[in-house]
Formats: sequence, structure tokens, C-alpha cells
Amino acid sequence: MTAHIEKKEIGNLVLENIPEIPKFLNERLTHYHNTRDAHLVDWLNKGRGLLISTRFGESAQLHIVESPGATRQQATFFSEPIFSASVCPAPGSNGFLLAKDVGGNENYQLYYFNLDSGQYQMLTDGVSKHGSGLWNRQGTAIAYNSTKGNQKDHGLYLYAFGELPGERLLFEGEGYWYPIDWSPGGRELTVINYRSINESFLYRLDVRTGTLTPVVAKPDVACRGGYWNADGTEIFYSSDEFSECRQLLRYRLADDSEEVLAKDLPWEIEAMRFSPDGAYLAFALNDDGISRLYFMDVARGTYKPFTGLPDGVISSLRWRPDGKQLAITVDTPQAPADVYVINLQDSTACRWTYSEVGGLDPDLFIKPKLIHYPSFDLVAGEPRQIPAFYFRPARGEGPFPVLVYIHGGPESQYRPGFSPIFQYYLNELGIAVIAPNVRGSTGYGKDFLKLDNGYKREDSVKDIGKLLDWVEAQPELDHSRVAVMGGSYGGYMVLSSMSHFNNRLRCGIDIVGISNFVTFLENTKSYRRNLRRVEYGDERDPRMRRHLERISPTANAHKITNPMMIVQGLNDPRVPASEAEQMLHAIRKNGGEAWYLLAKDEGHGFRKKANRDYYNKAVILFLQRYLL
Repeated sequence: MTAHIEKKEIGNLVLENIPEIPKFLNERLTHYHNTRDAHLVDWLNKGRGLLISTRFGESAQLHIVESPGATRQQATFFSEPIFSASVCPAPGSNGFLLAKDVGGNENYQLYYFNLDSGQYQMLTDGVSKHGSGLWNRQGTAIAYNSTKGNQKDHGLYLYAFGELPGERLLFEGEGYWYPIDWSPGGRELTVINYRSINESFLYRLDVRTGTLTPVVAKPDVACRGGYWNADGTEIFYSSDEFSECRQLLRYRLADDSEEVLAKDLPWEIEAMRFSPDGAYLAFALNDDGISRLYFMDVARGTYKPFTGLPDGVISSLRWRPDGKQLAITVDTPQAPADVYVINLQDSTACRWTYSEVGGLDPDLFIKPKLIHYPSFDLVAGEPRQIPAFYFRPARGEGPFPVLVYIHGGPESQYRPGFSPIFQYYLNELGIAVIAPNVRGSTGYGKDFLKLDNGYKREDSVKDIGKLLDWVEAQPELDHSRVAVMGGSYGGYMVLSSMSHFNNRLRCGIDIVGISNFVTFLENTKSYRRNLRRVEYGDERDPRMRRHLERISPTANAHKITNPMMIVQGLNDPRVPASEAEQMLHAIRKNGGEAWYLLAKDEGHGFRKKANRDYYNKAVILFLQRYLL
């Protein structure tokens, strides 16, 4: 019996079976919706300060901050959010490169924006998907990747400015290629051929001849980075060739040799940047989900941690052109992301932006506790431990209802940054939030990363079952009131958890989730398909196809008898809207309750404020009705 469907539209949103949002919910939530964050983009030339990304209207745009705490001056005014940007390093230039798409379709186009005139020019074809452009050190050309060759593979291109501006193909190979860094003289690029999360090859590319020279191209070795030292004789990168996690390595061109640096640091190297003179290397370490910043004196090979920052997630390392300061973004669970500038001379950190918290008391924002719970299998005779971040409401003694939030990827990791909506769940609804990093998550080594590949897919779902056991053992948590929520691959995990643990879960929220691995692999954009087959399995193989069909949520929808909410962007190139629609049909065919929210101007997630605000209201109403 197919359930009754009530359908209506609000702006670009299509709603099915979602009730009217009550006014009282709008009033308090408005404060949380008006929190704001700031993310570093780059240093401006001529001492004009920093270029940052923040949102004052519907979408994230670029702003100028001239000094610490100064007013943000908006530079771009597009209706679509800016995906990325970088300032032209030519000393006399006052322009930058930016990338943006349309309606979340991820076909990013590159534009040159002149800050003096406010004029901009599109450099790319307007159709294909392009990667973020990489300026050469002279500011006369950019390198980037693009699918314009066959809409499947990412070739490498150069766009030259000056008297003879224009684009030319540098290299065209199979798969996903992207540039990392220009050599000091501009003759070569370091480039990566990304084959899977467990295998990526680092090369040098001669810009004139298109010749590739391998730096590290070995099976089952993953490389990141690839930055040239000051005189072009060495390349620094991270690799898991000699350890479980990616270590910092140095490659010498003269004798084709590798050297492991900072051997005593046990966690994953996640970002690095040379100072302009090459004297220092700044790098960030992923320490069980928390970022740790280090500085290395390259000549001496010594390094030390920088300790003057709050615990959180560090991103966007950018050196000031004179090399005296490093700007970074710091995102913490108790404060929105902000930009900090580190002065190497006196080892101090200066906060440049002060993001708004919507009139809320920041002292009430809750920091999670890192926990580890035992799973079903053994490691060295002991139960495997799964890490998770546990947010406990500050008010009341419990037992608290629980929302399990499952990250996407699956080759990703929940990191404890600021989430205003998590804080709403905690402080306004009294819901505890637990964000596990189940097997297959990054940040815990290459073996942990492979534990859910192919035929092991449902082992990650079993990790959720063991988390429910852990919840049941905590007196302060109400194991009879548990919901699951997740996006993308996390959406698959929600759907699968709802079918596996139907009698232990009250409801589920699936955001742009995979509902059938076979149809997903057949319909995701062609440039992603082979990369996803490495993780999930190749649906063209008959045995694997049967396995994927058997474990897919659409084949198990009859087991879901508790309410579901499904959220989707119409223009999603990763998980097409058909994945949501077929799951909706399967649930409703069995008489199940399902709310549906579709945004016609979004892709893989909601990036526009009006859409995101309504989505949050609908989720809260759903949780109030079915969890609380």
C-alpha cells in the first residue's frame, strides 16, 4: 500500500509530507542560523591584508580584512557561493583567481577578478568541471585540471596571461590528475594521479614537453602534497609507504632518494606549506581528529609544535609574501571558524576575525569528549576500538535522547569543528550527539581505511550496532530514543542502520544518501565512477553486482517501519536525485512514513542560507515529533 503524499513548493524547495513549521521554532532558531564563520583564502599584495570567505547574505563570498579585527569589506557579490580563490602573486597585481559553479552542479569555472575595477572574466569553457587554479610563482600563468577532454578524465591545462593569453593542454592521461606546486623556475609542476584513497602517485611534469617523471609511483602507496624547496633540488610530501599513517618525506632530485622526516610523530600529516624563502616548512598533524601545527627549520631538520591555538581543525595554511607570518583557519567546537595569523619571530598567534554567534552566549557552547567503544572484531586479541566524539547536554541529568551523526565519504573523518545546529540540539532540545568514525574513516591508518572495502561494506554498519550497545550501557543516555543522521555515504549508513536496527532506532535522516550501489555507480558522474568502484566494488562484475544489490537499502526497505526524512539536491553530480526518489518509493510502497525535501538549486548538500535554514527547521520538527 503506497502512503498518501502531500506535496507543496516554497521557493526552490519541494516538500512532501512535511508539516507547517511552527512560529515558535523560528524565533529561537534564528539566533543559531545567524552565526557566521570566516575562512582564510589568501594574503593580498601591497600589504592590503587578507582575503577571506564569509557569508553576509545568501551565500559565502570573498571579503577583505585589512588588519586584525578590522571590518570585513565585501569584494564579490555573486548569487552562487565561491568555491575557492587564490591571489595573483605578481608584485604589482591586485587581482585573484576564483572558482564557482551553478546550482551545486560542481562544474566549477575559473574567473580572474580585478579588485581595482571590480571586473571579472571567465577563463574556462563554461561547461566542464575545473579544479582550483594554481598560480606560477611569477603570477603569469595558472595550471589546473579539467574534464573538457572527454568529460571523464581530468587532464592538466595551463592558462597564460600577458600579451598572448589563452589555454593549452599540458597533459592528458586516464583518471584523476591535479597540480600541486610549481618549481621555482616555472619549468616543472608536481602533479598527483589520484587512483584511490589508498593509492596516489606523485610526478614531476615538464611544462614545455609534457614529460612525466615519477617521484613516488608505487602500488598501494598514498601520497599527498609535493612542494619544492627554495632552489628546486628537493620535494617535500607525505606518504604512507613506510608506516600506517602518512609521514613527512623529502625527495632529492639529484640521487632519486627518499628520506623520512619527523619519524616520532605517530599521526597523519594533513597539510604543509613552505615559507616564501624556503627556510621554514609549516605542517599540520591530524592527532585523533584534532589538528596540531608544527614548524620545521628546513636547513637544520629540526621541528617544534606551535601551542598557542585552541584545539580544533586547522586548514588553509598561507604564508605572507615576506615570509614573516603564517595565516591559518581554526575551527573549534565552541566557536565558529576564524582566521589567525602566527608571527614566527615571537611565536604568538593573533586572531584577525571575530565571527558572530547570533547573539548567543558562547560560554554555553559544548565541547565533545573523545571516546572509544569496542566493536565486534578483535585486534591482537582485544576488541577493536572505534573512536567517536560525544557531545553531552550541559543541562539536566538525563537520560538524554541520542542523535548518532555519521559522516560521509566513506573516506572522510568526523572532525570536531563548530556546528550551530549541533549546539541547538544540545542546548535547546536536550539531545546528546555522538559522531563515530567507523571503520573506513581516514585519519587512523591505511589498514583501518580498508576495513570496509568491497565485500566488507556492512562491517561498518556493524560498528553502528556496537555503538548502540555502548549507548545502552550508559545510564545518562536513553537507549529507547535514538535517531541516526548522515549525508552522502553517511546517508547510506543511515538507511542501512534503519533496516538492520529497526527495533533499536526511533527514526532516521538521510541527506543526499546512496540507496542502491548499482544504480549509484551507473549514474554518478563519469569522472567519479572508477574512483568509487575501488571503494564500493565494480558493479560490472556479476558476483559483486549481486552483493551490492543484496546489501543496498532499496532491497531492504521493507525492514524499515520507523519514520524517515530524506533530503536531496536536484543538481547533485555525486549522488543523483534518483537515489533519493527510488528509496522514497520503496519506503512508501511498504506503507512507511517518509518526509522528503528537494532543493532545485542545490547539489551535494545545501549551501544557500534560505535553503539551509528551512532544512534545519524541518529536521528539528522531525526530531521533535519522532525522537522526543
